[in-house]
Amino acid sequence: MKFRKLPHILSSTVVLALVLSARADVRLPALFSDNLVLQQNMRVPVWGWADEGEEVTVRFRGKTVSTKAKGGKWMVQLSRLKAGGPDDLAIEGRNKIQLKNVLVGEVWICSGQSNMELPLKSSFESTNDIAACSNPKLRLFLVAKAKANAPADNVKAQWKECNPETVPGFSAVAYYFGRNLQQARQVPVGLIGTYWGGSPAEVWMSQQTLESNPEYKRDILGSYAEALRKAESSGAKKQPAGWKPTELYNGMIAPLIPYGIKGAIWYQGESNAGRAQQYRTLFADMIRNWRRDWGQGDFTFLAVQLAPWDKGKKRTLEAITEKPGDSDWAELREAQLLTTKTLPNVGMAVITDVGDKDDIHPTKKEPVGARLALAARGIAYGEKTDYSGPIYKKMQVKGAQSLLSFEHTDGGLETRGGELTGFAICGPDKKFVWANAEIHGDKVAVSSPQVSQPVAVRYGWSDFPVVNLWNKAGLPATPFRTDDFPMVTATKK
Repeated sequence: MKFRKLPHILSSTVVLALVLSARADVRLPALFSDNLVLQQNMRVPVWGWADEGEEVTVRFRGKTVSTKAKGGKWMVQLSRLKAGGPDDLAIEGRNKIQLKNVLVGEVWICSGQSNMELPLKSSFESTNDIAACSNPKLRLFLVAKAKANAPADNVKAQWKECNPETVPGFSAVAYYFGRNLQQARQVPVGLIGTYWGGSPAEVWMSQQTLESNPEYKRDILGSYAEALRKAESSGAKKQPAGWKPTELYNGMIAPLIPYGIKGAIWYQGESNAGRAQQYRTLFADMIRNWRRDWGQGDFTFLAVQLAPWDKGKKRTLEAITEKPGDSDWAELREAQLLTTKTLPNVGMAVITDVGDKDDIHPTKKEPVGARLALAARGIAYGEKTDYSGPIYKKMQVKGAQSLLSFEHTDGGLETRGGELTGFAICGPDKKFVWANAEIHGDKVAVSSPQVSQPVAVRYGWSDFPVVNLWNKAGLPATPFRTDDFPMVTATKK
């Protein structure tokens, strides 16, 4: 009889084993892998998935935190951590995960379009930098490109130590930023690269944010919906050319939230230049969107102002500077500058000196990353350092002369390369002409024999500004205008 029951016993055992194996192990998102960097001096979220009610325990540096999974998800927060490592991070439920080589330091999101995406191997004279890049205290996490119709919960990526094998394909701007920041702060730095060339700002924003603004709902969501409807009615098998709003936020930002971060660096705007007036609010609302969803306060957000570019027109410098004119790229730069004034803890790296007249992708990325790191040191870390070039403050008219005052002039103003260039002035007729400009201490005096009653002054107001006003801290002045004349992008949606 016993032998006759054996098959039944075996089958029950197999069934029990299958039932047990069907119960899910504790799982982690890709952000939690070997070599990760955790943000110091804050309550750091650690999360993942497990069976309903399963107890999950996280151990790090001798401390233990436990919780139970609800709805298949769990999260704990580690108490304020001090920079250092490496250490192991253990997560245990029915199974145990041991993460090795974990550091604590500063974590930054690095996002935007193609000028952020441009890899170190393609940047100017990077061969020696790649050869000398090995740094176990600098870690890289490159998010795989992914579009999604709804917020995703994971990405394809893993943390890697910075070395000549891992860094060549990573963002050059982000690498130089991280390298300089790590050297200056002397703590580990983690860089999360999440970028996609050609992307407009609205694809990096949530559906909720776009729907909450009537203008965005009409001009962004509505325009895409209408284009999609027309494509479908015409029998097209593909979605309309361009981008679907929110798709990169869903696929490449949402899965990163609420990972502990110090801030973000952002190089984008080329794809929105034709809608620069809209970008005045859109860019600020994107920052608010990220900050709200991360739930970590007004974290530092640093942007790169658009580089000079002649839009591929292949003109000579003489032709470019023949006479002052309007420029949607200048208007986009202004929108970027305005955001630094309307939101707290927002900074900007000005790069008027490292553009390429004939290339929308200038390859000199080291100064870009270095200036972002300098801005981070001043804004995010409160270092007493000059982190910004001169920023226009106010204008005073004295007779036929306009006297301009600036912020960030510690050490004084200076010109690089002869007489000041790039200043234009107009009278009541609003017709700008090139102007003479001279430095008077921490001010600039602007005039022209063609303008007896000055009304407004502009500086660097073109696609490819030829300018040379700096402060003595070695940082260039941002382009600006003193007027509020109608913008050329005012009617573009």
